[in-house]
Amino acid sequence: MLKCLNTFRYFGIIAIAIIFCGSVRAYAQYYTIQKYSAEGGVKASGDEQWARAGERLEHPFIVVVTDSSGNPAPGVRVTFEITRVPFGSKGHLLERYEVFTNSQGIARTQLHLGNKEGEYQISASIQTESPQNFVIFTAYANARNWAIMLIVGLLGGLAIFFIGINQMSTGLRHGIADKLRLILLRMSRNRVVATFFGALVTVITQSSSATTVMLVGFVQSGLLRFEQTIGMILGAAIGTTITVQLISFKLSDYSLLIVALGFGIMVFVKKHVTRSIGEALVGFGLLFYGMHLMSGAMSPLKHYEPFLQVIESVQQPLIGVLVGTILTALVQSSAAFIGIVLTMTTQGLISLEGSIPLLMGANLGTAVTGIIAAFAAGREAKKVAMAYAVFKFIGILLLFWLIEPFAQLVRFLTPDVINTFAGGTVTNISRQVANAHTIYNVLLALIVLPFTAQFARIVDWVMPIFPEKQQRYKTQYIDINLINTPSIAIEIARRELVGMAHLVNSMLSDSITLFTHKDSRVIDTIREKEEHVNFLRDKLNDYLLRISHADISDNEVDNVFRVMFATKELEQIGDIISKNLIEKGEWWLGAGLEFSDEGKNELVEFHRLTQKQLNRAIEILDTLNLDVARKQLRKYDHYKKVGIELERNHFDRLKQAVGKSIESSKTHLELVSLYRIIGSHANNIARITIGEG
Repeated sequence: MLKCLNTFRYFGIIAIAIIFCGSVRAYAQYYTIQKYSAEGGVKASGDEQWARAGERLEHPFIVVVTDSSGNPAPGVRVTFEITRVPFGSKGHLLERYEVFTNSQGIARTQLHLGNKEGEYQISASIQTESPQNFVIFTAYANARNWAIMLIVGLLGGLAIFFIGINQMSTGLRHGIADKLRLILLRMSRNRVVATFFGALVTVITQSSSATTVMLVGFVQSGLLRFEQTIGMILGAAIGTTITVQLISFKLSDYSLLIVALGFGIMVFVKKHVTRSIGEALVGFGLLFYGMHLMSGAMSPLKHYEPFLQVIESVQQPLIGVLVGTILTALVQSSAAFIGIVLTMTTQGLISLEGSIPLLMGANLGTAVTGIIAAFAAGREAKKVAMAYAVFKFIGILLLFWLIEPFAQLVRFLTPDVINTFAGGTVTNISRQVANAHTIYNVLLALIVLPFTAQFARIVDWVMPIFPEKQQRYKTQYIDINLINTPSIAIEIARRELVGMAHLVNSMLSDSITLFTHKDSRVIDTIREKEEHVNFLRDKLNDYLLRISHADISDNEVDNVFRVMFATKELEQIGDIISKNLIEKGEWWLGAGLEFSDEGKNELVEFHRLTQKQLNRAIEILDTLNLDVARKQLRKYDHYKKVGIELERNHFDRLKQAVGKSIESSKTHLELVSLYRIIGSHANNIARITIGEG
């Protein structure tokens, strides 16, 4: 019994020893597999490669197996397997599916891509209970003509993006934009209110450059002083960020649905404002569809090493600012350039820190359009464009040294959303970039807004004094930069027309002295003014034709016609004075004749009534007061009767054989007739204003 017990103990000790040794052996074979990395942390595993569909990848997939001590484990079997391929792919294969690690613990295999473009996944695994017993490699197959398709997709997507922005701007402009611009003129005195409306108008026009150009036109036309535009400039910078906010949302999947909805509204709804909303929706959808095309086209670039090297250099602060400035100046749209930046960030090509210099450059690049628009304008208008550039430059000087802290502020306000199933990528980086753009411009506006007076002085000091080119004649209000703002451009043309009307009125005033005082000096004066009137006529007609060729509403077409009609009437009055009356006056000076006292008084009185008619027409043009226009029409009937009565009185004097009346008869009747024609043209201005053309 004791012998059996000892034997049992002996075998138990042996079993325990075997179990212990086995556990030690198992522990010693606790392996870990991971992707291979060369010394210094340089990625060399072959992961994230790409090639054309059907080709063999240039580099193998490499793994390294280590034991529990971290030492290379030779002789371990590694199984490679293709786990995902594009739908319908054929011809894909691994050169080796099972590989034993070498003396350095390394195993490798090579992949031949299938005939379909897209993503391929390969797993590498070992038979062990280690938590790290497999890794996943990814490879990409591009279409054989991927470079051509990239260019086509990028250019086509960018074109559709631009069409979308323009269409959205057109729809919003047809609805309320021009009304907001008129409000903006009235709200310019309060810098805070002006900032708000400057942002609102920029949201409608979808371009801070367009707002800047409009402000250049306002100052050039004398509607605003330079100091009044600073608040609007700050607002324009904020307004342009709203567009970027819109395009940062991932609505690409619904883009065509939005286009269809907008198109349906345009086709089936007759109300003007609602149809304008439909136009805006079509543009909104096209904008997102264009971004979707650009994103798909640029997808291969995230694996293209030469492009990645360029992108890496672009993300350096100074180079990023320069690239953003130049490219935005070329495309003349910060929204379009930032849209491309957003697309690159979603593809993982650009980080948040790398995008910030590009945003700063894009903001500065928008100032180039305003500078170009102000090139031919006066110094005050040039100061508007300079102010926008200085404002953006100040922002770069403040933020350039604080990119990292600023990026952390953005992340604090917009925390990272991590996709753990996609390698830990940040899925909301486009929102972070859009918010960075908004925060940057809002903070900059808040910094500058309390110091607008000092800011204006800085701009005035920076702006050089250019020698003004002397011109014989020039317009007072017309500015080509306002053509794209039809309602305001028409208002500007009307103001220029009022100035032309006052010039014609002064010609009419001078004309009577040629016959009453025989002052020959007024002939040269009238002819000089006539040349000025003809200059203004040509400028007005050219300006109005440009407006009519723009995208304007039916009401704006009517307003353009009224201004053109009044321009023609005033020109004809000027022609009557400079040709008919001057020709008659020159004859009168050489004829040695005199009017009778009664006849002279009648001519002076009828001239006064004629000038009164013209003054009412000028008031109508200036105020668009329909009551004055109706009064003009009523007074015209009396005016005609007075003219007829004067002719009758003149014939009565002829019957009485008054000597001077007989000698001056022809001139007297011709003057009355010419003044009546002038009064008729003045009356026509009232008729067209009321709508009785």
